[in-house]
Amino acid sequence: MENQTSMEATELLKDYENGKRDFAGVNLSGANLSGAILVGINLSNANLLGANLSRAHLTKAQLNGANLHRANLSFAKMGEVRLAEADLTKTNLSGAFLVKA
Repeated sequence: MENQTSMEATELLKDYENGKRDFAGVNLSGANLSGAILVGINLSNANLLGANLSRAHLTKAQLNGANLHRANLSFAKMGEVRLAEADLTKTNLSGAFLVKA
């Protein structure tokens, strides 16, 4: 996860709203994205350490290789999410929707 670009949650949400979907490798450590609608987003190899993604809509998101250590994904909608090699250590997945993930 070297050479990551740091990004604020507000910047990501604005870029997503403007049509951007590729955020691979960004550093969103500790970001608050609770309730965000991020369908089809690419967060592969992103640093989401301690990020709050509770109740977020992440259907068809790519989280391959992402650092989700201690992230809050409680009640997140994560149908068809790609999680290969993602670090889910101590990630809160209570109530998360993970069909076909």
